[in-house]
Amino acid sequence: MRRPVNLLRRPRFKVRGLPSQKNPRRQVFRRASLLLAVTLSASALAGEPVRLPTSRTDLTPKDQARVLAVTRPTSDFSRPEPFELMQGGAGTSRKDVNRDAFSQSSANITFEEEGSFKLGNALFRKNWVSSPSSTQASDGLGPLFNERACQNCHLQDGRGRPPAGGTGSTSMFLRLARDASSEDEKAALAGHQALNFPDPVYGSQLQELAVPGLKGEGRMHVDYSEQKVTLGDGAAVSLRKPSYSVEGLGYGPLDPRTTLSPRLTPPMIGLGLIEQISPADILAHADPDDRDGDGISGRPNIVRDELGGELTLGRFGWKAQTASIRQQAADAFAGDIGISTPEMPKHWGDCTQAQRDCLALPNGMQQRLGTAEAPPPVMDLVTFYAQNLAVPARRDLDEPDVLAGKKQFYEMGCISCHTPKFVTLRGTPNKAQAFQLIWPYSDFLLHDMGPGLADGQRVGEASGSEWRTPPLWGIGLTATVNGNTFYLHDGRARSLAEAILWHGGEGQKARDRFAAANAADRDALIKFLESL
Repeated sequence: MRRPVNLLRRPRFKVRGLPSQKNPRRQVFRRASLLLAVTLSASALAGEPVRLPTSRTDLTPKDQARVLAVTRPTSDFSRPEPFELMQGGAGTSRKDVNRDAFSQSSANITFEEEGSFKLGNALFRKNWVSSPSSTQASDGLGPLFNERACQNCHLQDGRGRPPAGGTGSTSMFLRLARDASSEDEKAALAGHQALNFPDPVYGSQLQELAVPGLKGEGRMHVDYSEQKVTLGDGAAVSLRKPSYSVEGLGYGPLDPRTTLSPRLTPPMIGLGLIEQISPADILAHADPDDRDGDGISGRPNIVRDELGGELTLGRFGWKAQTASIRQQAADAFAGDIGISTPEMPKHWGDCTQAQRDCLALPNGMQQRLGTAEAPPPVMDLVTFYAQNLAVPARRDLDEPDVLAGKKQFYEMGCISCHTPKFVTLRGTPNKAQAFQLIWPYSDFLLHDMGPGLADGQRVGEASGSEWRTPPLWGIGLTATVNGNTFYLHDGRARSLAEAILWHGGEGQKARDRFAAANAADRDALIKFLESL
C-alpha cells in the first residue's frame, strides 16, 4: 500500500511514461501568453487591473520542475500512478466506505483542529428558528427560506436530488436572474459590480418556504420528456429532458425577462484543497480563443471578491461565480436559510422591497452576539468545516477494467476539461492543504456545453450555455452516500452514461467518442469513474 503524499516532505517523484509534448493542453505552465491575454481582456473590461499571478511565485525553479513532472498526464495505463490512491493528498480519508464517506475530516489536521471541525459540523447541522424565540442563538430563520439547516440541502455533505412527486425541493433550487436592461446595469456587469440582476419581486432565488404568518414564493415544477439515443453498437439509452416552471406564485407574476436556472447542491468534499490551487495553474489551462484548435475553449470567470473587493478568479459554484468558501457559505446562509452574516448582512435574506410583509417581520440580530444573525465565530467554524471535509481514497484503482477505463477517459479526450492533477500552494493558511498532490479531475474553467445543457442565464462572465467543469473525485460514491445517481447541474442524468451523453458544445467530441465506442470500452470508462 502506498504512503500518502505530503509534498512538504519533498518526496522524490519518479515519473514514468511521459506523454508527448506536442499537445499544448497537456503542458501546465506553457500558456503564459494566453494567460496575459486573459488578464488584459478582463482588465480592460473592468477598467481596473486584475492582479492574478502569471506564474507560481511560491516555488523554486527546482520545485516547479517537480510539480510540472508530477502533474503531467500519464500515458502508462498498465498500473496506477504513484500516490493515485490518495486523491485528496495527505488529508485523504481512509475510513470505511459508507453513508458518512463525505463527512470525514481531513486526515492531516491537528487534534485541536478536529475540535473546530466538530463544532463546525454541529453548526452545519443546526436548525435555525424564526424570530423571536427563546433560543436566541438560533434566531433569524427566513422570513423566506428553502431549508432550516445547511445539512438539509447538502445531504450527508454530498449531492442533492431533483424534486420527485409531491416531496418538494430542498436540495435543488431555482436561481432567478435576468441580464442587464439599462446602461447603468451594463456598466455594473462590465465593472464586475454585479453577476446578473434578480427578479424585481422574487429576488435571486425562489424560496418555497416561509415562517408562520407569511406565504412562500411558489413551488418548482419539473416536467420530463424522454429522448432516445442510439449508440454506435445499436444499444439504446433514454435521456430525460427537463422543463421548469413555477406553480402557485405567491406575489404575482415573475418578470418576463427573468430566467429560471435549476441548481443541484454539489458535494462538499475537497473544497479547501480547491481553494489552495494556484490561480496560475488554473489559468494555465485557459484557451479562450481556442488557439491550439482542439475545440476546447476553457476560460475563467473573473469575479469581484466580495470580501476583499478586488477582482479575482472564481472557482466555486456551478458557474465559477464565487471566489472563496467563506463567501459561498455567506451566500448560502442568506439565500437558502435567510440568515445574515458579516459578509452578507441581509437580515431578511432574499426578501425584496416589493415584499413588504416579509420586511416587516422581526429578525434575529442581537447586539450582544454581534451585528449579524450568524456572527464571525459561526462563520469561522462553518468555513473551517467546509474547508476540511476529506476526499475519500480511491477504490479498485489497480483493477484491469478500471485501468482500461482510465485509458479510455484519456484517449476520448475527457481530460481536456477534467484535468486530473494539481499541486496546491506551498504557503496556505492551514498547512493541512499546503503543497499537496490532489486529483480533482477538473480545470475549474468555464466551458460551453451546448444548447442541450444551456440554462440561458448569465452569471458574471459565464454565458447561458457555459458551466464550470465539476470535480469528479468522489463521484463513484454518490449512490452510497446519497442513495441516488442523479448527475449534472439539475440531476437530469440518472446514470454516469446519461451524464456523458448530455455533453455538447466543447464536450461534443468526447461524447461522440463515448457513444461510438463498443460496450466493453464504455463499461470500462464507467468503472473508472466509479473508482473515483
